[in-house]
Amino acid sequence: MTAHPFLLYGTHAVEAEPVRLSAGPLSADFLNGNLRGIRYGGIEVLRAIAYIVRDRDWGTYEPTLEGLVIEQSDESFSVRYSVNCEGPGGSRLGFDAKIEGYADGRLSFDVKALPESDFETNRCGFCILHPIASLAGSSVKVEHTDGRVVDTKLPLLIDPWQPFKDMRAITHQVAPSVTAECRMEGDIFEMEDQRNWSDASYKTYVRPLALPWPYVLPAGQTNRQTITLRITADPKVTAAATGVEPVRIELGETGAKLPDIGVVIYPEDVEAGLGKLPLLNKLGPQQLLLHYDPTRGHGLEALQAHARLAFAFPVKTTLECVVACAGDLDMELSGVAEMVRRAGLRLDAIAVSPSVDRQSTPPGSVWPACPPLENVYAAARRAFPGIRLGGGMFSYFTELNRKRVPAELLDFVSHCTCPIVHAADDLSVMQSLEALPFITQSTRAIYRAMPYRIGPSTIAMRQNPYGGATKGNLHGQRIAMANRDPRHAGLFAAAWSIGYAARVAPAGLEMLTLSSFTGPFGVLAAADEPAEEGRPRPIFHAVQGLAALAGNTLIALRVSDDRIAALAACSPAGATTAWLANLTPEDVVVDTSALAGEAAGPITIWDGAGARRLDRGEALRRLTMPAYAIAGIG
Repeated sequence: MTAHPFLLYGTHAVEAEPVRLSAGPLSADFLNGNLRGIRYGGIEVLRAIAYIVRDRDWGTYEPTLEGLVIEQSDESFSVRYSVNCEGPGGSRLGFDAKIEGYADGRLSFDVKALPESDFETNRCGFCILHPIASLAGSSVKVEHTDGRVVDTKLPLLIDPWQPFKDMRAITHQVAPSVTAECRMEGDIFEMEDQRNWSDASYKTYVRPLALPWPYVLPAGQTNRQTITLRITADPKVTAAATGVEPVRIELGETGAKLPDIGVVIYPEDVEAGLGKLPLLNKLGPQQLLLHYDPTRGHGLEALQAHARLAFAFPVKTTLECVVACAGDLDMELSGVAEMVRRAGLRLDAIAVSPSVDRQSTPPGSVWPACPPLENVYAAARRAFPGIRLGGGMFSYFTELNRKRVPAELLDFVSHCTCPIVHAADDLSVMQSLEALPFITQSTRAIYRAMPYRIGPSTIAMRQNPYGGATKGNLHGQRIAMANRDPRHAGLFAAAWSIGYAARVAPAGLEMLTLSSFTGPFGVLAAADEPAEEGRPRPIFHAVQGLAALAGNTLIALRVSDDRIAALAACSPAGATTAWLANLTPEDVVVDTSALAGEAAGPITIWDGAGARRLDRGEALRRLTMPAYAIAGIG
């Protein structure tokens, strides 16, 4: 039985189904006017080709297609449609699109855009996404706009800036017998490493960031851009057969200790948290991350609220302290320390970051005024002697990668991630998990063995480094850069959280924070959800399971298919526990026989039917995981 969408996604809104386009071994999914999952012989060639129109805050206009015509035969397919975008003040931009694909590996996507009036935008044109899993660090051939052709490589570690500029074409090897050339005409293109934002792609996009933005498209001037993909392959390559083999899991070597699990606490959520202390104890986080931001009016009362919760739930505490940097640093931070003392707040650590560093500084932009981080950290040490000091970025890895902090002055480094910076569809959010190992590897390459924390990392965006504000989302839609995301209330977030923990586990984190306790980022239901207000959301069980693994030794797992995320650990007493998550909206069968002799405890699965205990014998040989289900074994 298919679960109700609200149980899976926290919303009644269902995503549109893509149209599969195919011509011989060439295939692509057409959705909302764009192409994704472009494959040849079943092998992913490009993750997407999309024509994007952005507003001045980098929000994306959602197209309404008019005059859509799709034609397909065995040897070719074609798509034609028109779109109108309406901007502020009644400004309008219309464009006509044509897509053609052929069985011999040719694909073209052509767009003619015509502003009816002057139209302001941060970007108007094509974005091409190359996948990362098979291409990171691989050889490519880049043709530049001046005709130069350069043999080079895609970055393995995450490049903070643009690896390639002034691009006309890029050629890569898809498989030993398959190469693909992507040619871009109509403007100047460059590439950025989207793994910075936990996107699972390298993005080639139109209009260099060194040029001013927003900019204006003049009324009546046609802008035409064309993307041409040419795949060269062995003639023996044919359309791939679809397999239904169970996903296999194999045990590997033991590794790092699994991290403490934290929950972030905002001052306005403390009273609700105090009213649910039995559930907080049941959740079992090892740390409270106490948010404090004087630029949002936080002061003594906020710290007193944190002190009440820290007294009632006495685990380790870290103050996440935004530094306004509006005057003398010693005066500001010693003032915070005095209020902490007056509030009776016991702290084990403090993490500090200048408020201005929560805003992004894109390529070509001027860095905003900010005191040297050496001075900020020194003032924090003087104000808070005797406790651990952390730094990094309260925003995302992107900012930490672009503004390297003086780690020798710190006891730990931290950053967050958010999967809906560029796209908010279900597939893109789950694919963001692919980027996490590259983020942790890149952080380790910069900061080596320094104690390392991640979070709070949630699907929803708590603050927007790339625009004036996060997007409101009162109607529970899938919106990029939104401050609330309905999927946080569904099984989707539980599966995403298990997948997140599994992907970062080899990095040996000190602490991982994937939620708050109450509020929109919390693990308890809100008043507008079908579940009784204050009852555990599905993500509660995921976070609870991860907290129970803290300090255990990671057991490396080899999983045959990335539809399933798996995490296993061994306790000091030798007991093995495993967690599985289905990262897809379809049932997935998992062969877990390798776990049969290791994880000896019960098997519990959370799916659209709720929580169920399963018979060990049959389930450990062939476990069916429904859409976005999570399972604890042991």
